[in-house]
Amino acid sequence: MHVADEPTLGEIVRRLEAVHQDLKEDLREYGARLDSKVSMERYQLEQRARDDSTQQLLERVRAIETAREQDADKKRQEDQRIADRRAADRRLAVTAIIAPVLMLLLTVYVNTQGAGA
Repeated sequence: MHVADEPTLGEIVRRLEAVHQDLKEDLREYGARLDSKVSMERYQLEQRARDDSTQQLLERVRAIETAREQDADKKRQEDQRIADRRAADRRLAVTAIIAPVLMLLLTVYVNTQGAGA
């Protein structure tokens, strides 16, 4: 008979208690991990809130970009209007200077032609 090879009743009880203690620790660890997890409903609510916040931020950025583009368009239009006005003023100034000079030259020419006849 090999009675020495078989564990004693006390040893079996100690092993079972150790297994029981390990299971209790594992269950506590799983419980702590589950407590730190977020429910799907809460996750979806938080995700929706983040999506809404991101959407609002994007809308603000678009509004700012649109306003800047409109300001740039207004500035370009104003610059073009000023350039057009300057060009018209130059034409008017050139016309105002050249027309009297041509009239004077024409008068002088007609007078010299008339005086020579």
